[in-house]
Amino acid sequence: MQHLTLFTLALTLIATICLAKSPYQSVLQHSRIRGRQHGPNVCAMQKIQGTDKKYFTNCKQWYHRKICGKPTVISYECCPGYEKLPGDKGCPAALPLVNIYNTLGVVGAATTKMYSERAQLREEIEGPGSFTFFAPSNQAWAALPTEILDALVSNVNIELLNALHYHMVNRRLTSEDLKHGSAFPSMYQDFNVHIHHYPNGIVTVNCARLVKTDQHATNGIVHIVDRVITAITNNVHTFIDTDDDLETLRTAVAAAGLTQMLESDGHYTVFAPTNEAFEKIPPEMLNRILGDPVALRDLLNYHILKNMQCAESITSGTPLETLQGTVLEVGCDGTDMTLNGKAIVQKKDQLGTNGVIHYINELLIPDSAKTLLELAQGSAVTTATKLFVDAGLGSHLSGSEALTLLTPQNEAFKEGVAMTGELKKLLKNHILKEKLSSRLLYHRQELETLGGIKLRVLVYRNSLCIENSCIAAHDKTGRFGSMFTVDKVLTPPMGTIMDVLKADDRFSLLVGAIQTAGMTELMNQAGPHTVFALTNDAFSALPKADLNKLMGNPQELASVLKYHMAKEILVSGGVGSHTRLKPLQGDQLELNMTVYINKVPVVEADLMATNGVVHAVGAIIKKSISSRMMARVQ
Repeated sequence: MQHLTLFTLALTLIATICLAKSPYQSVLQHSRIRGRQHGPNVCAMQKIQGTDKKYFTNCKQWYHRKICGKPTVISYECCPGYEKLPGDKGCPAALPLVNIYNTLGVVGAATTKMYSERAQLREEIEGPGSFTFFAPSNQAWAALPTEILDALVSNVNIELLNALHYHMVNRRLTSEDLKHGSAFPSMYQDFNVHIHHYPNGIVTVNCARLVKTDQHATNGIVHIVDRVITAITNNVHTFIDTDDDLETLRTAVAAAGLTQMLESDGHYTVFAPTNEAFEKIPPEMLNRILGDPVALRDLLNYHILKNMQCAESITSGTPLETLQGTVLEVGCDGTDMTLNGKAIVQKKDQLGTNGVIHYINELLIPDSAKTLLELAQGSAVTTATKLFVDAGLGSHLSGSEALTLLTPQNEAFKEGVAMTGELKKLLKNHILKEKLSSRLLYHRQELETLGGIKLRVLVYRNSLCIENSCIAAHDKTGRFGSMFTVDKVLTPPMGTIMDVLKADDRFSLLVGAIQTAGMTELMNQAGPHTVFALTNDAFSALPKADLNKLMGNPQELASVLKYHMAKEILVSGGVGSHTRLKPLQGDQLELNMTVYINKVPVVEADLMATNGVVHAVGAIIKKSISSRMMARVQ
């Protein structure tokens, strides 16, 4: 019965929210459902602890009990337009329908009511008409800087009246009429008020949040807002052009040719770096970017969102697309607005006619404006980055060559690795001669390195590898080059499989066995092959009589060796949890992620050859139990 009740509640919740007409109505309906156990017309509100900020709740916030990373407490209040009656449960009564002036007194806007009387606005908002009043709450007036409030109340017949008229629209607008991106002429010289209605249900007017909506009156409607709003006359470029704190940004905008865009109609969000933000960047890097129109445009576009985002619209981290094409995570931490998790916003909600500016004290540099060396220095590959510089390759990585850098993770290197001539040569082969995207790589594609050798691309179900090194993170695409973070130091192919075996003393017995079995030519063929190479220890582990018998029978020996060899190339990074490989002779080999073959451990993996790969094994691989059972069934 309990499960049925929960199921019914869930269906009711889904159906009610689906019928809601707007994001705001959705959160309002959700709050109603959460509050209905306390009586009719009760809404559940979430209040951030230690503040007066309250929000209608959505599903995510309800279960997380957090807004802007801060814990919330639930309170139950009358939904908009309703009030309590003594002795009755919930909020059964609709608020009395009176004129706007009297409505202000009962919806938390008594200060606005007082100033309306002082500015001789009372007669207008008591009389006939159909108005919308975005009325600042009592707390909004209290938060207004003293010098601004003094200027308003010292000239009530002009300044205060004008300010209040700017909060009014000469028509009735319900919350349903407040569409995202809409603008309505105010009653102060027809200057527009700008509406934004966000997917999380928050509605703003000139970036002030509507905290109570749809308080109906006989001559209009009242919406309570959390701040006093001011008339907007300048576009966002004018802000940049006239603020000395943005002098460097102003110069950069002009150099990048973005002036016209920032003067045009739109709904932009500009995270404007101050002069201080530019000064934090190393001069060499900053001068390079400022002198490169392509990098500069990418840098600036990375600070501009495609949509207008007021600070009050953010209740949690949200990825938002920039004009540069990548995303910024815009979030909040208490009262701080954050970018990519950092509280670097100094001044919020400087509103223009075509967008909003937030001042930031740290420059955001996208990958697309960075050199390869800067990409590496900004990533968790510090060991490789230092080694590339120590190897004398810094000029390639900081220049304008079209290259791709294969950068091993820190854990790929042994502690205390020292620079040698051999290591310099190896690191040079970690730099490819063209700018690549991993998305466009294909199986057995050949890539040329600065060292002059060819590397193969190997594509597997769950991994993408270049020789033995598999890509471990998303590409970083810089101004001139790309960087692939890889899981291992590259092992370039050095000769054929037979050459690899002959060069390693551990395989001396295997080399003899291959020659006895007449397989030398096979080991030198183009391939590709994967060889599970028996070490001397693997042969020595056999009883001497069995070993002599095996070595004396070339046909049987060839059969055993071919069971250790497959006609495809499989590096350790391509092995999944249940990988199977068909050998040249016999049933399938079974491999797992710790690189066991039919339960025989690999001693050393990924000895790369021009015609395949060698994996050293310390025991002869026998048929798996499942293979033997299948053989019996057949």
